[in-house]
Amino acid sequence: MRVIFLGTPEFAVPSLQALIQSPHEVCAVFTQPDRPAGRGQKPQPPPVKIFAIGAGIAVFQPEKIRALENRPVLESYQPDFIVVAAYGQILPAWLLELPRLGCVNVHGSLLPRYRGAAPIAWAIINGDTVTGITTMLMDEHLDTGPMLLKQEVPIAGSMTSGQLTAKMAQVGAELLISTLAGLQNGSVKPVAQDDALATLAPRITKDMARISWDRDARGIHNLIRGLNPWPLAFSECLEDRIQIILSSPPDNAQPVSEQPGTYLGATGKGLRVVCGAGSVLEILELQPAAKKRVTGRDFANGARLTPGHPLFS
Repeated sequence: MRVIFLGTPEFAVPSLQALIQSPHEVCAVFTQPDRPAGRGQKPQPPPVKIFAIGAGIAVFQPEKIRALENRPVLESYQPDFIVVAAYGQILPAWLLELPRLGCVNVHGSLLPRYRGAAPIAWAIINGDTVTGITTMLMDEHLDTGPMLLKQEVPIAGSMTSGQLTAKMAQVGAELLISTLAGLQNGSVKPVAQDDALATLAPRITKDMARISWDRDARGIHNLIRGLNPWPLAFSECLEDRIQIILSSPPDNAQPVSEQPGTYLGATGKGLRVVCGAGSVLEILELQPAAKKRVTGRDFANGARLTPGHPLFS
């Protein structure tokens, strides 16, 4: 079967790799344009482009795939399937109707829960213990098309978005190959989503990253791991801005009476800080502005903190 692949970030690479290793023919890859990144803000190719070039596959990077000049290029490949994995653009009707057997999306949630751009991060931020992958036939709306196959993925209490994304990318790749086989032989049938059960997972922004220490420790812990590796949660600390990289799931210890943001003391690897309702969170790793990442314990020792000291605001 001839396949056109649309994808951009690291999440999409295992799906592309699985297609290349399968009997299917990946005849072209469409991905987002190179974007400025890093301190030098030099244009960087997306992970899918790097992988596709290495595999010798033709790569296209239109700013807007719906632009009509892209249509004859896509039509020239006469695809049986179009596969989409975190591409990052809404597809026009003419493109959805192009493949002979369907336009299949690999989505990082158990639909209809978490329709949108950031389903993995929101599952962690909301404290879910289970998420999953859904393959679906695409329509003109955002993640509303009929579902094909699903597979659950557990979320460990300390898992970050980056770690969960890597795990789900592999699950998605395996589920994709099973989905295409099922569509070919007729064993996989589309199932309509129940819109009444739908929830949204909008794009993550930097505005979400400031920690409010009045929140309970569990909610703050989920925010820290949900925003890792980007944009990373942060807080004002000793008149400086510090990014909080890792924390440890809070225990069920008795509440303390100190104000939120108060330093309680160092642990073997971290530091303990008061959160809302007297709950306590252990910060394992943080990064002061323009400095290297350090453990919470090393930061506390370096700053010569004493228990009861107001730390975060």
